Amino acid sequence: MRNRLLLLLLTATILTACSKKVTNPHAKTNSVYTNQADSLSKMVLAEEPAVLVDSLGQPIPSQFIGTVNFNLRKPNYVIIHYTAQDSVAQTVRTFTLVKPQVSAHYVIGKDGKVIHMLNDYMRAWHAGISKWGSISDMNSCSIGIELDNKGNEPFAQAQINSLLTLLAKLKKDYNIPTANFIGHGDIAPGRKPDPGIRFPWEQLAQKGFGYYSDIIIVPAPINFDSATALRLIGYDTRNLPAAIGAFKRHFVQREDSTRFTQFDLDVLYNVYQKY
Repeated sequence: MRNRLLLLLLTATILTACSKKVTNPHAKTNSVYTNQADSLSKMVLAEEPAVLVDSLGQPIPSQFIGTVNFNLRKPNYVIIHYTAQDSVAQTVRTFTLVKPQVSAHYVIGKDGKVIHMLNDYMRAWHAGISKWGSISDMNSCSIGIELDNKGNEPFAQAQINSLLTLLAKLKKDYNIPTANFIGHGDIAPGRKPDPGIRFPWEQLAQKGFGYYSDIIIVPAPINFDSATALRLIGYDTRNLPAAIGAFKRHFVQREDSTRFTQFDLDVLYNVYQKY
């Protein structure tokens, strides 16, 4: 009887282990994540004083004394992307391979499922070469959200509903300003177009995530300086046509071009006054 119970217990243990392997296909990459996070935590907890030498090569006395006033650095921007891939599974695979060197904090599927891939306080590799205002390292101050979308299709409402819920949480948790919900195309004009002209920026703005033009807009003055207005919003205007195209994809969403029509200028005049 005892041997039979032991056999049943062993069988149950094996089945449980096999079940875990089946239900957790990302166990290996999760383990890598944990190991890297542990390595970073050791760096944070290090209490070694700075090793300094003067111009004559003589050591400068130094000591580590821990302050009691500190916390984690928090994200101050949210950058929205589309994946331009075939599925959530493909994007997750991309973000769990070393070679692509890309990642994001969140991936949201068409069905509304949210996959959290990186702690919000950690630095993801989603922005690339980018600039917004005076910030040239957007990865260090932002959360990246990837939406499962190829860029040439409408965004599923279930996906947008989950996005809005997630944005509300992030805005509350980190006190992110309304103006700081922007797109990858905004911070990388000429290089990236996402989330594209089909993304519902107006719907987000109505919920307090980013700005959008009003329905009734005042015409721009004859002497309106559009380049300065773009720069004040945050766009990198060193390549002005690219900045114009990025603005139009976000705030006009009627065509993809790098020239302003009078209507576009009126929209810009309306929008820049909100910043």
